[in-house]
Amino acid sequence: MKNLKLKKGDIIIICCVLCIAALIFCGIYFLSPQGDTVRIEVDSKNAATFSLDENITYSVKKDGKVTNVVEIKDKKVSVISADCPDKICVKHREICKSGESIICLPNRVVVSIEGKNEEVDGVAR
Repeated sequence: MKNLKLKKGDIIIICCVLCIAALIFCGIYFLSPQGDTVRIEVDSKNAATFSLDENITYSVKKDGKVTNVVEIKDKKVSVISADCPDKICVKHREICKSGESIICLPNRVVVSIEGKNEEVDGVAR
């Protein structure tokens, strides 16, 4: 097979495509709305709802024992401890934008951010 070499035009096209993709990503991330409330669900049932403006630590209890600890601080939400084996929810970055969530599958805990102006279409309901 013949050696394939990139030409100057190929490199320019690749750079342009990467720049456009980066601009689209930044636009979507930085222009997405800031959330208003934090909803914590356990076994698909609403366990608690808090304002994102509060600075609190909430212990999620399931069957009488604490499974996860959720912290709301400086308008950001994170799971600071969990009794699950993999601790993926604890390693997850802080969330603050509307529509973001942290999920602990072993404990069936969902921490999500919601905004006031969210519109849900008929399919998503």
